[in-house]
Amino acid sequence: MANFMFCTGIENSIPTIDNGRTRVDQMESCGHYARWREDFDLVEDLGIRFLRFGPPLHKTLLGAGKYDWEFADLTLGDLRRRDITPIVDLCHFGVPDFIGDFQNPDFPELFADYAAAFARRYPWVQLYTPVNEMFICAVFSALYGWWNEQLASDRAFVTALKHIVKANVRAMQAILQHRPDAIFIQSESSEYFHADSPAAIHPAEIMNARRFLSLDLNYGRRVNSEMYEYLMDNGMTREEYHFFLGNRLKQHCILGTDYYWTNEHRVHQDGRTWASGEVFGYSEITRQYYGRYGLPVMHTETNIAEGPNGDEGVNWLWKEWANVLRLRNVGIPTVGFTWYSLTHQMDWDTALREQNGRVTPVGLYDLDRNIRPVGKAYKQLIADWRDVLPAQSLCLVVPVVPPAASDAPDAWEQEVEATARRGNSAP
Repeated sequence: MANFMFCTGIENSIPTIDNGRTRVDQMESCGHYARWREDFDLVEDLGIRFLRFGPPLHKTLLGAGKYDWEFADLTLGDLRRRDITPIVDLCHFGVPDFIGDFQNPDFPELFADYAAAFARRYPWVQLYTPVNEMFICAVFSALYGWWNEQLASDRAFVTALKHIVKANVRAMQAILQHRPDAIFIQSESSEYFHADSPAAIHPAEIMNARRFLSLDLNYGRRVNSEMYEYLMDNGMTREEYHFFLGNRLKQHCILGTDYYWTNEHRVHQDGRTWASGEVFGYSEITRQYYGRYGLPVMHTETNIAEGPNGDEGVNWLWKEWANVLRLRNVGIPTVGFTWYSLTHQMDWDTALREQNGRVTPVGLYDLDRNIRPVGKAYKQLIADWRDVLPAQSLCLVVPVVPPAASDAPDAWEQEVEATARRGNSAP
């Protein structure tokens, strides 16, 4: 049984830009493909036993029913040997070239088949984020026009959203067929929209209703009447809507909430928005999401760029951790915390819309794998709280089976054993 899940992650975003001509692969630009063993050493050195990680979808899913498991076998096998529990991130902001983008109605079933194949191959894996940040993925791809299909309309957004969330639901169903005790940690951006004036109240209300759409559909919760009309007016059918109501898997889920300085917005009366900075903060916004869904909570992403003082990350870490403790102290079951990611990232100053080769200094380590002040602070925080926290909280314990406690062989190990048996029985 797991205690509090202190976590970090390997950034594995893979959106396309330039109308699909350019793939932005964060594992490549941050050096993880070449240095994954070293990165896992760093995870261990921090005292972290949970890692948000997933093989790159575009390199693993090569076509319908066609997979390349080489990198996944190497990395997941190593995590298993180290007894680090992966929270497997199967789709992070992009799809393989043969699928195209999130407007493709074939994506949900192709992705469900991939999830099933993954669960068969790695039966010891229990924790999953099938599709990362479903709302943000749909907004950036089909409402803002930044990634993948690079469209900017309500109809394109609803199309992307219904395909993304259906893919998530179908993947959960497929995984549960092979791992009935699987737990799904959603990892969704927690947002809030502040009206800048009385005239901005109505557009802010619409945005504050729309921010819940991905999780409402994912958890089979009826949307409000205004959002129902919005979905129907922009291409969702009654049959598609009822798919979500009829395939409710909420009981297998943890509500993963991501929070950054940019998650709160000021809204102008004409609908324009800009970042407001931290106004309510993580604990207040998470209370809103918890009140809506009533699920155990995990803080699944946060960071802030290290600035001229060098202590910006340390101060933000302390603030977010204080918010997590506040949630637990008022009785909201909060089961984990994540600084995202292990290393600095690249080009997030333009939200991956451009490949400029600029470092985004948000990691526990830099790209040379030198620990940063926030890395040292997180390591100390984990050491200070790991043994104290479970005894001082009313929070439930999540029934996680660590890799070392699983006796299920990987499919590739079974293949090797079968080959050996055939060789031994040959005449």
